[in-house]
Amino acid sequence: MFDAFWNASYQPHGYCLYWEPWLLWTHVVADAVIAFAYFSIPVALVILVRRRRDLEFGWIFWCFATFIMACGLTHIIAIWTMWQSVYGLEALVKVITAIASILTAVVLWPLLPKAAALPSPAKLQAANAELAAMIAERDAVLEELRGQIAQREQAEAALMQSQKLEAVGQLTGGIAHDFNNLLQAVAGNLELLSRKPDDPDKVVRWTGAALDAVERGRSLTGQLLAFSRRQRLQLTSVRIAELIEGSHDLIERAVAPLSRVEFTPIDPTLNVEADPLQLELAILNLAFNARDAMPEGGVLTISAELRSGAVASDLPAGDYVALTVADTGTGMSPEVATRAVEPFYTTKGVGEGTGMGLSMAFGVLRQSGGSLVIESEEGKGTRITLLLKLSTSEPARVIGEVASSTTRIDLHGRLIALVDDDDQVRVTLADTLTLAGATVAQGINGNEAIDLVRETSPELLIVDFAMPGMSGAEVIRRVRETNPNLPVLLVTGFADSATLDAVTGDEVTVLRKPFETRELLRNVARLLGG
Repeated sequence: MFDAFWNASYQPHGYCLYWEPWLLWTHVVADAVIAFAYFSIPVALVILVRRRRDLEFGWIFWCFATFIMACGLTHIIAIWTMWQSVYGLEALVKVITAIASILTAVVLWPLLPKAAALPSPAKLQAANAELAAMIAERDAVLEELRGQIAQREQAEAALMQSQKLEAVGQLTGGIAHDFNNLLQAVAGNLELLSRKPDDPDKVVRWTGAALDAVERGRSLTGQLLAFSRRQRLQLTSVRIAELIEGSHDLIERAVAPLSRVEFTPIDPTLNVEADPLQLELAILNLAFNARDAMPEGGVLTISAELRSGAVASDLPAGDYVALTVADTGTGMSPEVATRAVEPFYTTKGVGEGTGMGLSMAFGVLRQSGGSLVIESEEGKGTRITLLLKLSTSEPARVIGEVASSTTRIDLHGRLIALVDDDDQVRVTLADTLTLAGATVAQGINGNEAIDLVRETSPELLIVDFAMPGMSGAEVIRRVRETNPNLPVLLVTGFADSATLDAVTGDEVTVLRKPFETRELLRNVARLLGG
């Protein structure tokens, strides 16, 4: 029955138009143009969907493409049936087109409300503007936060420096006494030397005693300079027994003269993670607090032991070293003890304390991964325990040049420029270098240093850091402009380590006053390549 639709037994559509060719070709051209347009539209839709995978309802575009492609195919069949009566094929293509159109309509209508709800370009622009305003507001808040953080860091640094200076101030009396004793030892031995310069045995003994006094003075000033330096916390492995031993004299001065200090032996293998200078300052401040809590005298006891597990509620379980500073003073009430680590909280009178001692110690411990525990009872004293993380690494060791300390250094034929505004220091250094064989050109200020380098072309420049007019750092910068490879030995007693670090490098060595002759000569020989 349907064979006639497939075997071309009927007349083609164009049969009645064969006598009007222009009309026939009008149909053909129109159908061809429509088919081309229909075929190009789905191609464009496919390209759009593939490039914009973020489009909402992207799959509906594939439905449109299928429907439009089928519509184009019907126009191609219409051209073919002008000459071939394949009406069955034409019907099949139309059925496919009908199905595609129905499916597309079915899925399109439910999407209409969702598509209508999509924001318009104006709404998107307004939303973008609002988002940009929020981002700008966030950036402004972040910038303000950065400024507040910077101010807080400056305030913390100022408070830390104030606390250091307070510690130095509280030590002033004892330090003055010690320095007077050191000066007396040096002066007395020098007088003895001037009276008996021809007695070798006594000269050796007296010079040794004078040098011992100088060494003790250098150790004391080194501790004071360490307190005065501005620096951030630098965690390293610290041998707690050695740190307490090195702070022995300062701690005793902190509680003198009414109280005494008892140091319980500490296991020499215990190492902690801490900044040694900040930890030493924290212990010193606790000693000051103990001294003030014992106005009529008492005993300050310092001990340390290993503790493991959950040693404090605010610390994770682990291995810690408990460094305890205990006094027999007046103690604290529970209310005072709970507020003791608050910044500026103090029970002392105006001008007698800043209230930063325990707060600073607690801050140092928290930054070191530790904590602080206060145990106190009124009338029975206070026990402060510093909990420090146990370090699994050994402290760094500086290996001394033992052999070179006894080896005579020969500087014959070497030309050295020496600049220092202190006549006594400059003459002493010049005599030391001359006795070693060097030729020394001397200057007293920064301008003369630059002239000496330009006129004499020395092999080494030794310059003091703190000089009036032009500092040693400025001299180094000026010299580097014309002599970038000239070795420089910067001698100083200055405390600002940040300023000194700014001028040090491969060709610059810092030698801190006071120093021994052999230390000076070793550094000179090293810089000269000897």
